[in-house]
Amino acid sequence: MVVMGFDPHFSYMKLTQALRYLQQPGCLLVGTNMDNWLLLENGCFIAGTTCLVRAVEMATQHQADIIRKPSQFMFDCVSQEYSIDPERTIMVGDWLDTDILLGITCGLKTILILTGVSTLGYVKRNQESDCVTKKKMVPNLYVDSIADLFPALQG
Repeated sequence: MVVMGFDPHFSYMKLTQALRYLQQPGCLLVGTNMDNWLLLENGCFIAGTTCLVRAVEMATQHQADIIRKPSQFMFDCVSQEYSIDPERTIMVGDWLDTDILLGITCGLKTILILTGVSTLGYVKRNQESDCVTKKKMVPNLYVDSIADLFPALQG
């Protein structure tokens, strides 16, 4: 099994090694997540895990099984373990492409927290365009900060 996660030391040698492993019958390619980019503290971005997973997929002609957000696999595991009812569950997160998409994929209500990477402008652009996933990544609600949710939880 080849497991792909974020690796700031990803190299051509690692890509070649993954290719060698995946040429063996029954070898699986697993991706931990599909973040296109990561936000650094200074407001700059770096390439995320998606870039690495896609490189291995292209070189090996294998499609990765993604096990983290926005894959439904993760929600299915948690909901089975804890008997979660999607009708009574809200997905709260600050990434439109992972958190909110997971909620939409799993039939949950969603709340976008605007303290992360995703902005209202990004939501609007997505709402107006045809996204790759063919699902509109539009949250049910949004708040400026997670602290904005506390009054609703106390009452």
